[in-house]
Amino acid sequence: MKLLRFGAPGQEKPGLLDADGTIRDLSGVLPDLAGEALSPEGLAKLAALDTSKLPAVSGSPRLGSPVARMTNFVCIGLNYADHAAETGAAIPKEPIIFLKSLGALSGPNDDVEIPAGSTKTDWEVELAIIIGRRAKRVSEAEAMDHVAGYAVCNDVSEREYQIERGGTWDKGKGCDTFGPLGPWLVTKDEVPDPQNLAMFCEVDGERYQDGSTRTMIFGVTKLVSYVSQFITLHPGDVISTGTPPGVGMGQKPPKFLKAGQTIRLGIEGLGEQTQRTVEG
Repeated sequence: MKLLRFGAPGQEKPGLLDADGTIRDLSGVLPDLAGEALSPEGLAKLAALDTSKLPAVSGSPRLGSPVARMTNFVCIGLNYADHAAETGAAIPKEPIIFLKSLGALSGPNDDVEIPAGSTKTDWEVELAIIIGRRAKRVSEAEAMDHVAGYAVCNDVSEREYQIERGGTWDKGKGCDTFGPLGPWLVTKDEVPDPQNLAMFCEVDGERYQDGSTRTMIFGVTKLVSYVSQFITLHPGDVISTGTPPGVGMGQKPPKFLKAGQTIRLGIEGLGEQTQRTVEG
């Protein structure tokens, strides 16, 4: 299934994308895509619905984040061997964990705000794992029992704030609109091998990232298990798993975003996002 949330910011309704590409309204079935709705049992109930009997949504409504009431927006740094190489960083011996502010979360096609005075705002296409069942100190063998599905994430980053201003990475990662997620949550049954997905990111029509989840250093099962040793994960939580090479920081010379540009990114089977950059 492809599950989504549509409507104005703060007023999103739950929905799904049917086999014909029509958005179907789920608000008569459940209040939102959160909590128990994302559990294996909750997803099984949704899968059993006759989608043709659900109200069709007309037009092209705004899409919000495909999950609601997230508790943790976890990100993994330097998790692609080829991306680590382009930045000159050593291959991590353990996953690098940082947290993105929940205030950074936005819809997949919402504007990305360039912070006032920023000169080094960057793009990062990433595979996001969406948690469906509470995970606390789970093993790798148990990890997939806690995964609801996957989505596309743009881990927008301000490199000066992240690298040059001292302290942790978080200040360069948590600005408003720096976490576009979606367009939908694709349930894990539709993604038989999350470690073999093509992914791309373009800016103003020029392709900069053209990679694959094959080059991830730590895979999905490892990351769910590892993060859960330190942070209890709840339904709707996201682990954004790192980015392949081609970010602006890695260009020679580096290239960064400015207002008035268009970012387009996507992952095989998970859909695409398109954002305009605006002054923050």
